[in-house]
Amino acid sequence: MSRESEKNGEVGGRFAVEGRFETLSTYGADIGSTLPLRLHRLSVLPWFECWEGQLRTEKKSSHTIRAYSIAARGFATTSLPDEEVLDWEAAKGIAVGEFHARANPNSGRMDAWLNGISELRPATVNARIAALSHLLKWFGHSVPEWIQRPARKRSLPRPLGRSEVLKVRAAAKRLEDPLTNPIVTMILDTGLRVSELCNLDIDDVDHDDLSALVIGGKGEKDRTVLFTKVTTIALESWTPIRVMREKIIDDGDSERALFLSSRGRRINPRSVQKLIDRLADEADIPRSRLSPHTLRHTFATGLLERGADLVTIQRLLGHASIATTRVYLEISDQTLREIYHRAQRLPDPEDLNMETEVIEEIEAELPLPQR
Repeated sequence: MSRESEKNGEVGGRFAVEGRFETLSTYGADIGSTLPLRLHRLSVLPWFECWEGQLRTEKKSSHTIRAYSIAARGFATTSLPDEEVLDWEAAKGIAVGEFHARANPNSGRMDAWLNGISELRPATVNARIAALSHLLKWFGHSVPEWIQRPARKRSLPRPLGRSEVLKVRAAAKRLEDPLTNPIVTMILDTGLRVSELCNLDIDDVDHDDLSALVIGGKGEKDRTVLFTKVTTIALESWTPIRVMREKIIDDGDSERALFLSSRGRRINPRSVQKLIDRLADEADIPRSRLSPHTLRHTFATGLLERGADLVTIQRLLGHASIATTRVYLEISDQTLREIYHRAQRLPDPEDLNMETEVIEEIEAELPLPQR
């Protein structure tokens, strides 16, 4: 190796930059003309670490980051016929500058990746395409127009009937797990998403006002939900047990959590679903019929049947658009007639603007498939 090469910092085909080595492909010398200016300072850093940091900066939820990471992993480890097969550890360590070329959607890698996920459910394929689109845009690539998104199934869980609700409430009181009754009561009375329920802190609940503050709900939006004396009673019965579990808390995040597991940790959506599965068995209801989202859907449908207007339900559910609320609710013929006759006795409401991405919001409401 020449002295001139050493002077310029070139060692074994690598370029030393501030004490770090940048492993680039042959296009590396021309990196300035291809890599977006905002990524120049990151060019020698591992791409996945940088992109994951961007997702956190955008305040993506831990669930979203995990889902995006799965899509990125599949894409990054997809090899073309003339390439060496890379495992995830090697792929995610590639520098931003080099991965910019690897991620080029016109290289054929995206076609191969799409073929590999074509057998998955349409909703899963769409979610992974959305994740990869974010990655490509972050790298400065344009998302190809030729990408075909599979048709979406827009089915929603059927809400529980009145007799089923009574069976669920009764079974929740019979189960030994002390979390069951307060959790079921809370969702049926407030319509909280399961993630919002898990994130509730003690200070978020106002028993005098019969309300709870949901901080950082879907879309990082705060809102207030209401509940009844029944919820207060259920939470008061839970308080002594929480005090006992509070003594074994081992992390800061759980200190203010409203609901704690038997290990003194903040509950998570997966543990809630397992609890609901046991509840379904106790209530003699098929597990496929009962989920946290089914309880939320039942809350909304019950409000509608008892005369609540769509705007009120929209605000309580935390939907960005009232059009989503309309599609979200399955309105029976009898309920439709009742709403019609009530509306005939009221002034005609002004037309609402429903130009919004309704489908995406509805799909975000659907629970993940159980494994």
